[in-house]
Amino acid sequence: QVQLVESGGGLVQAGGSLRLSCTATGSTFLINVMGWYRQAPGKQRELVAAITRDGVANYADSVKGRFTISRDIAKNTMYLQMNSLLPEDTAVSRCTATRLGHDFWGQGTQVTVSS
Repeated sequence: QVQLVESGGGLVQAGGSLRLSCTATGSTFLINVMGWYRQAPGKQRELVAAITRDGVANYADSVKGRFTISRDIAKNTMYLQMNSLLPEDTAVSRCTATRLGHDFWGQGTQVTVSS
């Protein structure tokens, strides 16, 4: 079993930056892919970024060039550095991890970007 805890959300002005963290505990050594989803009010959930255990990353087109995902295997922690934030980035962000075909989710952290 995997437990995920996020931190780093908050309120920031447009153009600012935030860094989200997601720490995994439990059976962490068989985690394959980790990633970040977000969901804004009234909109569908969107995969923002994902990263494999080998460090291969993919990004949604809407955040490419602005966000950077990284992963520290030894610390069982994943990060999402968010720069040049826009009001449309406002959403609840949740981290996810896959292990042996099962998905695990954090509780979510609010990211709010003001104009």
